[in-house]
Amino acid sequence: MPSTPETRESGLSAKPLAWWLAILLGVSLTINFIDRMVLSTIAPTLFIQLHLTATEYSYIVFAFMLGMTLGQIPAGIYIDRVGVRLGLSSIFAGWSFSNMAQSLAETVVSFSGLRFLMGFFECGNYSAGVKTIGEIFPADKRAFALGIFDSGSLVGSVIAPPLVVYIAGHFGWRHAFLLPSLAGLLWIPLWLKSTRSAQQIRISRPTEAGSKDVTVSRLLRLRQTWGVIVMRALAGPLSQFYWYWLPLYLVRGRGLKMETMAGLASLSYLVGGFGQLGAGYFSGFMIRSGWSVDRARKTTFTLGAVLAAVCTLFAPMVQSSFGAALVVGVGIFGVNAMANHVIAVITDVFPDHTLARITGLTGVGEGVINMAMTLLAGIVIDRFSWFPVFAAASMIPLGSLAGLYFLVRKCLPVTTAEILSH
Repeated sequence: MPSTPETRESGLSAKPLAWWLAILLGVSLTINFIDRMVLSTIAPTLFIQLHLTATEYSYIVFAFMLGMTLGQIPAGIYIDRVGVRLGLSSIFAGWSFSNMAQSLAETVVSFSGLRFLMGFFECGNYSAGVKTIGEIFPADKRAFALGIFDSGSLVGSVIAPPLVVYIAGHFGWRHAFLLPSLAGLLWIPLWLKSTRSAQQIRISRPTEAGSKDVTVSRLLRLRQTWGVIVMRALAGPLSQFYWYWLPLYLVRGRGLKMETMAGLASLSYLVGGFGQLGAGYFSGFMIRSGWSVDRARKTTFTLGAVLAAVCTLFAPMVQSSFGAALVVGVGIFGVNAMANHVIAVITDVFPDHTLARITGLTGVGEGVINMAMTLLAGIVIDRFSWFPVFAAASMIPLGSLAGLYFLVRKCLPVTTAEILSH
């Protein structure tokens, strides 16, 4: 068999420091999600304390998503230019202080403003993680490494409900914003120390001529760019739906107490969270067994999309709250398998020097759909019921699947020369 960039890269091995950085990135995402999910976990309390409606709550969530959307491209450019070491450290500090400040918020407007800032900083976490892993792992290890990184959303989602409910119950809901962010700031010096020698483990790829001439406008001329934008734009919002609305659904839609909600929400996130690691391992195993990267990625992504769509549609029809939580968990498993492979496809297709910007562009697409879905969800829930929202959410993974098959088409590397030729 002739040697190709794909097969040569798959023969490389990842060094121990590379795996440590993947774990450290997973911890950053864990902290990210604990901070992010404070709001959704205490939302039932805020509905009472601040007399919120579902529509007003959707405004606060919308502000966060607007910040994430507007920050994606600047964050991607910033990280590509300054590097992940300083780039991720600075944005980590930004979202931590924004989250802490929410402990002082009193109104929908103040919450919305601070959530906007938090979203603006948080969006760079994914861009930095994808760029780091794309640079230090070969193709057959990359999806699993991305699964370790993305599993931070699992750990954060599982920890957040009981942790936040405990803090709010013992110290008040304002401390639920303050304490996790203070603890999270301890991550920054650890990251700075660990990445001092990260340059030594970068995969040796030839520097492509013209890499500095690749602009966002040139990237947008590629169908592959629009393919990964569609993939993430119609996969990510389902994750956001479960992160921001599941606790509220369990309390207000099914009448559960806060403590019961925390347990069942954690169960759903726990079951679902194995989608990242499971999909990453499954895809890598297929590549090592002789499957092409393209075939392995498509097979895994398709299975995840079907699972997410079916479980999301049927979850509200399950009578038992425990059973519904399990079905939701299986749906989240499928969603997370999709999310893992969106970023895997990005690292498979695009050159290293474009990864943060490409991730930022896909984040813009996700943000636009997120904002529209969030506002519509609040209005539909207030005026009708929860079922239409679940039914609509179940359809979007199929659109994501279409983006892979009809726009990306093949999970093969695009060179800098090809980008500049468009």
